[in-house]
Amino acid sequence: MFYFYLLNRFSQSRYAIIAYRLFENYMGMSYKRFIEKNTSSMSHNIVNEANNVVHILSSFLFVMSEVFVIVFIYSMLIYVNWKMTLLLTLFLGVNIILMKIFISTKIKKAGEERAFFQEKFFKILTETFRNFKLIKLKSKDEEILDEFNQVSFNYAQANIKNATLSQFPRLFLEMLGFSLVVFIVVYLLLKYQQDISAALPILMVFVLGLYRLMPSVNRIVSGINEIIFRLKALEVVHNELIYEIEELGDEDISFNEKIELKNISFEYVKNKPILKNFNLTIKKGEKIGIIGESGSGKSTLVDIIIGLYRPNSGKVLIDNIELNEKNLKSWRKKIGYIPQMIALKDGSVAENVAFLEEVDEEKVKEALKKANLLEFLEKNHQGIYTKIGDNGIKLSGGQRQRLAIARAIYNDPQVLVLDEATSALDNETEKKIMDEIYKIGENKTMIIIAHRLSTLDRCERVVRVGES
Repeated sequence: MFYFYLLNRFSQSRYAIIAYRLFENYMGMSYKRFIEKNTSSMSHNIVNEANNVVHILSSFLFVMSEVFVIVFIYSMLIYVNWKMTLLLTLFLGVNIILMKIFISTKIKKAGEERAFFQEKFFKILTETFRNFKLIKLKSKDEEILDEFNQVSFNYAQANIKNATLSQFPRLFLEMLGFSLVVFIVVYLLLKYQQDISAALPILMVFVLGLYRLMPSVNRIVSGINEIIFRLKALEVVHNELIYEIEELGDEDISFNEKIELKNISFEYVKNKPILKNFNLTIKKGEKIGIIGESGSGKSTLVDIIIGLYRPNSGKVLIDNIELNEKNLKSWRKKIGYIPQMIALKDGSVAENVAFLEEVDEEKVKEALKKANLLEFLEKNHQGIYTKIGDNGIKLSGGQRQRLAIARAIYNDPQVLVLDEATSALDNETEKKIMDEIYKIGENKTMIIIAHRLSTLDRCERVVRVGES
């Protein structure tokens, strides 16, 4: 009992460590690498594949413990009669090898199918819940259910194959054990025809040895098959952990004069640059608009400015100090960012405004007041403790946008960035929100990406990206 307690404790602690390491690696990856990943796959790896790796470790330890038992029993049998033990070993070994060839390869294939369909299983769940409204609107419930049913069935089939094939070694080894006992009896009868009583002690030793040996062999084979079935998880986790994480420092960097981009080049795909030898200077307090065709690199340019992307060549200078790994955290803290696609927590307004920081009621109210949302919340809901639902589903588009503005200005940033933040709103709502943003950003540096030129009518300068 104590052994199993220790084994389970070891397993669960290892799962916690592996899951943490995976999550740590995902959190430490660069933004560029993150956008190349699939979030449902990452969740699947943390929840399932980390657990499967633990199963592999547990099975390995269990196999090793049974190996010691077998070594002890074999030593005893060799001491009693080494010739008969050698014959039994050869007979048993040949059968186990044949079983491995025909059974283990099928179990390995079933394990690969398990990994594939389980990952797809997670993707369907994530993408369905993320697009639930659109699915309902298009009445595509049955198509999604059919796909989910097919993936679930295939995933179940892989587990059924493993469960069925895993039982075969036990039945086969039991039959083999009985055959070996018969073989030993026949062998001893032939050898000691005159006086069978002389062979009884040897017979008893081998029967008792086999009685204890066969269950251990069965557990070893089952453990190895368990490892083979889940082996794909080891490859997945290994591949996710080999990438280096970003090592960023918090060395202070001041912003009193200008942001300068010198000969910036950037590409997602080799030899297909999005930006090439791009130069730009933004003075502190300046309101600058960025426009360009879709895919011209507007958002990429802004992500380079705010330190999410590192240029392939060129420099980003803040008051003539190059932006690098040592000061990147300090620079990012000076940024207030309002994206086009707003992601909100399923919690209160206050939690979303403070976002990962301690809630300061006065600061939250001040930010909401500037975003012109506080009065509405206090009049119609529970003020800053209003629950907004999953991703702010209980709020309108304009309210979500105002909440994003409040979150961006909560820590009074020096630079306010709008990445097509109002493109999904109607003209009237956009005008009201932009009035509020320009008022909030009166003493701040503002960088605004927009499709509509009317959104940029109060910018001091408009930069077009994508022109040669």
